[in-house]
Amino acid sequence: MLGEYTIVGRGAAEIAASVERAVGAGELNPGQLLPPLRELAARLGVNPNTVAAAYRTLRERGVIETAGRRGSRVRPRPATTGREYIRVEVPEGVRDLADGNPDPALLPPLAGAFGAAAEQGDREPVLYGAGPVEPELARIARADLDADGVPDGPVAVTSGSLDAIERVLAVHLKPGDAVAVEDPGWGSVLDLVPALGLRIVPVGVDDDGPLPEDVRQALEGGARALIVTDRAQNPTGAAVGAERARALRAVLGEYPETLLVEDDHGYRIVDQPLRPLAGVTRSWALVRSVAKAYGPDLRLAVLTGDAATLDRVRGRQRLGPGWVSRLVQRAVVRLWADGAVDAPVVAAAYGRRRDALIAALARRGVQACGASGMNVWIRVPDETGAVARLLHAGWAVAPGARFRMNAPQGIRITVSTLTEEEIEEVADAVASAVEPGVAGGYA
Repeated sequence: MLGEYTIVGRGAAEIAASVERAVGAGELNPGQLLPPLRELAARLGVNPNTVAAAYRTLRERGVIETAGRRGSRVRPRPATTGREYIRVEVPEGVRDLADGNPDPALLPPLAGAFGAAAEQGDREPVLYGAGPVEPELARIARADLDADGVPDGPVAVTSGSLDAIERVLAVHLKPGDAVAVEDPGWGSVLDLVPALGLRIVPVGVDDDGPLPEDVRQALEGGARALIVTDRAQNPTGAAVGAERARALRAVLGEYPETLLVEDDHGYRIVDQPLRPLAGVTRSWALVRSVAKAYGPDLRLAVLTGDAATLDRVRGRQRLGPGWVSRLVQRAVVRLWADGAVDAPVVAAAYGRRRDALIAALARRGVQACGASGMNVWIRVPDETGAVARLLHAGWAVAPGARFRMNAPQGIRITVSTLTEEEIEEVADAVASAVEPGVAGGYA
């Protein structure tokens, strides 16, 4: 069945790594069958549950697929980021509301900021051995965090939010550990967690963020970490309110050894206040990316957290990329200092488009969710059919499969570039694409 290749390992992570190495090296070919669970368990002298856990990890990473009694086999196109393939190809002439991008018209011009940063670099070149964080960036970022009630902590700079989340998880957790993650939630995180060899425990979400009872059950069940989006949650637009923050802090207080990771996805694009959860658990981190407000290609996020976590992250960062370009950091400082983004204006622009679409859908009997940010989430009975019908009508939306695990089917519409004239047309198309009277909540 496996030719000359022998799967080895005593633990689930070792067995999964053995298979993945063989696939990457071409020793296990696409379509090749793997041994049945009990057969491999007997061969390795381990419990069948260990092999089952290894196969589950491989499925989550997109390396293998299982077809019931026909067994498990290597996928035709092994992938560690399977959700990236769940995308809609947007034909010419179709309006793209699926990409999740900010409105380019609301992004600031960058030429002046980078010009000033380059001039500073000519005067004060950054050489090997220099500090990894621009002092003025750290000062401004820390002042903003203080104003929002984020506990005191060191500041690091990473290449975006996902980079920060990966680094924090990697320095605290080991393969096989469980992580509580929002469902529906950011597809990249749903890919990242299993790619690190970690297990996802889905946590339900409503307009106010993660459901406290779901979080409690996840932590009772052994989840060692919780990832929370504080504002503008992708894809639902949820924002953690004051009452929900109190409830979540109470739950986390019962499990002080939990690693808490907060993603302030709505940084400078929403008008809802930040309700940080940090400070209840011993280990915590909060990340703010400049992508949505200043431009995705800047690839810069500010990370803070407890001293031990930040020390570990910065130590590992030194062994990899070393630092995020100080030229980019200086450009961001200039953008901040010049007030290049008027956050209330940006928040109001996205809010008008989001609220108008939700209201237009409601008039047609379709409930939609979107408390903050640039996305609207609509529960549908058949997301494949809804996406196809909308595409035929000239509108590309994101299929919910990119963002969910156990959550009901849905679609995500990015409203960032919707015009007032288009909103009624989109609402008509959505109403035609879903069954009349379908409730569009989270669960």
